Amino acid sequence: MSAGSAVAARIDPSARREHILAAAEACFVRNGFHRTTMQDLAREAAMSAGNVYRYFASKEDLVLGLAECERARGALLVAELERDGDRRAALLGIITRYFVSITRETAILRVDIWSEATRNPAIAAMTARAEAEARGWFVETFAALARSPACDPAALYALLGPLMKGIIVDRALLPGYDPAAAVAQLLALLDAGLDGRLPLASTPAETGR
Repeated sequence: MSAGSAVAARIDPSARREHILAAAEACFVRNGFHRTTMQDLAREAAMSAGNVYRYFASKEDLVLGLAECERARGALLVAELERDGDRRAALLGIITRYFVSITRETAILRVDIWSEATRNPAIAAMTARAEAEARGWFVETFAALARSPACDPAALYALLGPLMKGIIVDRALLPGYDPAAAVAQLLALLDAGLDGRLPLASTPAETGR
C-alpha cells in the first residue's frame, strides 16, 4: 500500500478494512489460512492486534470479507462489460479476467478458501452462494448466446465448470503455469456447445438425482 493509501486507512474506516483485508490476503497466500495468526495479520497491516479485532472478530470474518470483496469486484466487472449490450464480449472478458489473467496469488487464495469450505460451515455457505451466482450468470449468458436449439445452457455449464476450476487449481499449484492451452480448449468447447454440437450429459435435475 502506498503512503497516501496508508494515511487514508488511518482516517477512513472502509479504507482501513481494505487495508486489513490486503494484509490478510498477503498472509494467507504466504503462510496459508491455518498457519496465519491474528498477530501475523497485525504485523503485516502495521497495526495492533486490538485494532484488527475492531474490524474483524476472527480469521473466518477475514476470509468472508475477502470473498465478499471478490464477489463485489466480479459484479462490478460484469456490469461494466455488459454496459454496451454485447453479451459475447462480456463473456470473453470474464474468461480473460478470471482464467487467463489470474495471478498465482489470487489462485492460491481461492484454492485455500475452497479447502476451508470443506470444514467451515459459514465459509461453505458463502462459497455455495458464490457458485450459485456464477452458475446463474453463465447459464443465462449461454442461453442468450445459443446458436442452436440443441444447446443446453445448464448442461454446458456443467461441462465447463470443472474445467474452469481446474485452470485455477493448476495456476495455484504449478509455478509458471500457462493457462493458454486450457483456455483455448474451454473456448472451443464453449463454441461447440453454443452450436449444439456437444453430446452433453443430462444434468442432475433432468435425471431426478
